[in-house]
Amino acid sequence: MSILSFILFLIVAACCAYIAERLVPGSVPGGFFTSAIVGIIGAWIGGSLIGHIGPDLAGISLLPAILGSAVFVFLLSLLSRGFNRKAI
Repeated sequence: MSILSFILFLIVAACCAYIAERLVPGSVPGGFFTSAIVGIIGAWIGGSLIGHIGPDLAGISLLPAILGSAVFVFLLSLLSRGFNRKAI
């Protein structure tokens, strides 16, 4: 894997995470690199659960990556919401 293909992989993963953030309630704290990490983990989750279906870009199957990222963003927002609650 060359540097250019790795950068393209990160950009596609971050775009999948961005789309996933718009689909589910909640958000990912952080910037581009956090979204890229969420996209990579989401692509792994989606690929494990759904498999390789739909269009492919930079080695990432887009539909499972977006759906897996949506699940991961939702779980991450639930966890961050739970940690941010204050005790009464």
